[in-house]
Amino acid sequence: MKPWKVIDRAPAPGGGELVLHQRDEEFAIRVNGRELMSSRQHGSEEKMAEVACEGLGGKRPRVLVGGLGLGYTVRATLERLPPNAEVVVSELVPAVVAWNQGVLGPLAGRPLDDPRVKVETRDVGELLRQAEGHYDAVLLDVDNGPEALTQEENRWLYGERGLASIRRALKPRGVVVVWSASPDRAFATRLKRAGFATEVVETPARGKGGGPLHTLFVGRSG
Repeated sequence: MKPWKVIDRAPAPGGGELVLHQRDEEFAIRVNGRELMSSRQHGSEEKMAEVACEGLGGKRPRVLVGGLGLGYTVRATLERLPPNAEVVVSELVPAVVAWNQGVLGPLAGRPLDDPRVKVETRDVGELLRQAEGHYDAVLLDVDNGPEALTQEENRWLYGERGLASIRRALKPRGVVVVWSASPDRAFATRLKRAGFATEVVETPARGKGGGPLHTLFVGRSG
């Protein structure tokens, strides 16, 4: 098996370093030696888009995707939306955007080239706090889960204040889907207490290819 090679490095939010690795046609982003995402596993990201976009095809939907990653979530979202949709992608790290515009672009079919997409190199929390009744769906994949934080500053997002901001940002009957590497009963309870009709979906990391189970927390507003 060929060794991994380093393609690029960038400062990670909150400290540390993001490193983009490649081995043959496979890519991975790691922070401080820990793998955050890999092109081997993106079935759960695609499932997240499927759940979030269900029923959005008949109107002009607005969707917020928090976390660009390797582009698979954005691509799966676009495939489920009409030509007049608007997809805002919040990615805090400019290097991740540049990687998706460059070497990572072919992985998911260059979703950032789609005219429906607008990229904001800002914290997703900032966008949520500034919006009121704006989005039909919010997809959050900015951490490894509500308790497995990529940066400590994100903790508020999964608490009472953060969930209230999400509810305000959603249109009536809007939906939020939060990706997690593992189950979290406490977060599911908080989502219910915040006024969302809550569902927990376990889905294989590689989709039909199997792999470990990831968890999607789905909240629907009234």
